[in-house]
Amino acid sequence: MTPKKPDQSIWSTPLDRRQLLKGLGVAGSVMALGGPGRLAELLAADTPSSGTSTGDIPRRPLGKTGVQVSALCFGGAHWGRLKDESEAFRIIHEAIDAGVNFLDNAWEYHGGRSEELMGKALQGKRQQVVLMTKVCSHGRDKKVALQQLDESLRRLKTDYLDLWQIHEVVYEDDPDRHFAPNGATEALLEAKQQGKVRFIGFTGHKHPQIHLKMLAHDFPFDTCQMPLNVFDGTYRSFEREVLPILNQRGIAALGMKSLTGNAEPIKQGIVTPEEAIRYVLSLPIASLVSGIDSPQVLKQNLDIVRRFTPMTVAEMEGLRARVALYAMDGRYELFKSTNRYDGGIGRAQHGLS
Repeated sequence: MTPKKPDQSIWSTPLDRRQLLKGLGVAGSVMALGGPGRLAELLAADTPSSGTSTGDIPRRPLGKTGVQVSALCFGGAHWGRLKDESEAFRIIHEAIDAGVNFLDNAWEYHGGRSEELMGKALQGKRQQVVLMTKVCSHGRDKKVALQQLDESLRRLKTDYLDLWQIHEVVYEDDPDRHFAPNGATEALLEAKQQGKVRFIGFTGHKHPQIHLKMLAHDFPFDTCQMPLNVFDGTYRSFEREVLPILNQRGIAALGMKSLTGNAEPIKQGIVTPEEAIRYVLSLPIASLVSGIDSPQVLKQNLDIVRRFTPMTVAEMEGLRARVALYAMDGRYELFKSTNRYDGGIGRAQHGLS
């Protein structure tokens, strides 16, 4: 089937120089620009002389797809924990009305409740958003992956996805499993050919080398999601090892865990929410997936993104230096070194308790 075309507001229009630079995920190499620091420098130089933002939610190119997404992506995991459906609907509708057009989810979130809840919330609004969910087959076989896709489509009350990603590529053998005959990557291609998904990608939070192993297959991924935060710049760094390759290849980089997954550095006063989010948005990414589970968190994040201006090279280096002692042992990024943050579905599929 042919996917329905979303509203023109989420499709790309010709970009001027400033839009191109602010795109942070478009084709063209960050390394050719002199690395992430040089790109931040260019962005800062291209910001209006007043130093103030427009007050709108910025839109950025989703890699080479031709689609524009909001710099803030509405995370479905935290939101799916809300017990009150009416409150959940109010929060996501407020985000969409504010200009957030990129929505995140996954087949396994809360036993499918997150997808079901989002499907209800999007009735009458589906064409306003770029909808993403994830497959959790962990490479078992193509058939399982495609079954999950059909379940996700039913729960989300849609006949196509804008983006379908392999979820949690976090085990050393995951790349081999996904690229094995009848693995998950074959499901991605078949779903795209069938018109059930427009774009495909993968996610993971464990180690940059696992991401690099996935990328070494030269598969036509449209997106790649990974943890990016000020601590990551020092410890097992996706920013330094993976991000430049994505930009070289025109694969849209999606950030997550900007507050390190549990916001401990925020609670302890090491960094502020604005410093943490602004740092990641100053990197060459398409969008930052943000966990939102209350009106207060939504307001905080919308306010930060609305007034966003890129950090200068000096600001980014200064912030990394300030937190380096807390970052170098990975204490705030335990999702990289322990299985504490690994999903139950993946653990079970790998034979772990």
